[in-house]
Amino acid sequence: MGHREDLLEGAKKCLAEKGFVRTTARDIVNASGTNLASIGYHYGSKDALLTQAFIALMEEWGEGFGGALGGADGSLERLQGLWEGVVGRQEETAPVWAASLEIALSRGQHAELRAMLGASQREGRRGLISMLTGIPEDEVTERDERTRGTVYQALLNGLMIQWLFDPASAATAEEFTEGLRRVAEGVTAEGVKAEGVTAGTEGGEG
Repeated sequence: MGHREDLLEGAKKCLAEKGFVRTTARDIVNASGTNLASIGYHYGSKDALLTQAFIALMEEWGEGFGGALGGADGSLERLQGLWEGVVGRQEETAPVWAASLEIALSRGQHAELRAMLGASQREGRRGLISMLTGIPEDEVTERDERTRGTVYQALLNGLMIQWLFDPASAATAEEFTEGLRRVAEGVTAEGVKAEGVTAGTEGGEG
């Protein structure tokens, strides 16, 4: 590997072990066997390198599922397969999720890093849509990314936060999927009821 690849691997290691805030440029250099000048040359800044490392770790996380999620495209079975993967690998991936949460809660600090990670969310949403629905990423519309994608991302982040806080009380994949099914059924039932009331009112006025 060249210095660029060595730096990325070193940054991934540091990110998992120390998080965004505590990782220094020197830590990355020591982990990668490179030098400080290489960071600026290849990535521009330490924050840019750490952001690329975070994206790479998330991509590896997604690729780890491969085609093993099962279930039809867009089905609850497919979703449950994702949740099972999240829960099954939570010990391995928890440091990375914790690192992203650390930045999210840093308020006005680390503005450059927050902006970079915020921009990477869009790519993450598209990846989730593709994984769960079978739609190729380059065919995901902006509307899909900002609706379905944000919901998938919120569910994923929420489940992982539960496990970060207290694994003993966190929902299992089956419980999480069942809860989602119940919510969807409740929303559908209320919609049907509302449509019935509206139809009845319109009929009465006639």
